[in-house]
Amino acid sequence: MLPETERWLTTRSWSVTDRPLHRILAAKRATNQSVSVVLPALNEEETVGDIVAIIRHDLMHQVPLVDEIVVVDSGSTDRTSEVAAAAGARVVHRDDILPRIPAVPGKGEVLWRSLLVTTGDIVCFIDADLREFSSDFVSGIVGPLLTDPGVDLVKGMYDRPLGGAAGQGGRVTELMARPLLNMHWPQLAGFVQPLGGEYAARRGLLEQLPFPVGYGVELGMLVDALHLVGLDALAQVDIGVRKHRHQDGQALGRMAAAIYRTAQLRLARGHLIRPSLTQFERSMDGFEPRTYSVDTEERPPMAEIAEYATRKVA
Repeated sequence: MLPETERWLTTRSWSVTDRPLHRILAAKRATNQSVSVVLPALNEEETVGDIVAIIRHDLMHQVPLVDEIVVVDSGSTDRTSEVAAAAGARVVHRDDILPRIPAVPGKGEVLWRSLLVTTGDIVCFIDADLREFSSDFVSGIVGPLLTDPGVDLVKGMYDRPLGGAAGQGGRVTELMARPLLNMHWPQLAGFVQPLGGEYAARRGLLEQLPFPVGYGVELGMLVDALHLVGLDALAQVDIGVRKHRHQDGQALGRMAAAIYRTAQLRLARGHLIRPSLTQFERSMDGFEPRTYSVDTEERPPMAEIAEYATRKVA
């Protein structure tokens, strides 16, 4: 590990207990910063309501840390929107945001569009499939942004159990993202969960970043933020254990391909390699190939979008 990264681990890696809630609230009052929580959601009716309810109860009703909770529905076919709204979130449908640019499927697409329908100085992203959710996830990763003006982006770090086995989750992280970061961006090798969906950042940073539309968004954001604001502006906080729905092997393969492509674009922009992935499924006639396109489209920094600039002026 680079000496710079070793130093970063001791100065920019914290625990949720390092910043008591009363200290975070005092910093929020002193700096007059607002906090938005965004949940990107696709068919998460089983979990999204509990997450919204816990955030509202703990961080809006009991203490005034969070100013708004927005669930961005990216085309659910279940009751995700109804459940989220009933729990107290403002629900916005992906296709209703910036309609002049046709939406494409993907998590990064939803996160990018969420900047247009939120107002917080700090934007906190939380995946909508979490189980046994704790509001520490929000307060833990928002805390450093409120208390330390030199921090611009904070990732959550946690244990990820798989099938009852501790630490066995995060397979794409271990097999794809971590090797890529260690080999090509060793300054970022200290991030425990570089692909984790729980993180927060200052709006001023987010609006300057391009957003890969798919699963590459987290890796792309880390790499681009490193180049834009430097390693010491990035941090991570230990928030315990993350339990969520796990994807099957083929879905993980597609995720890994998108992440690799995101890294590839940043290593050598314009050098085209065939952006597709062929996988195999057994049928009555043997193994059948299935070819999937890999996300290559990226949305430009939100600061370049006319509607966003108009909103800021207004």
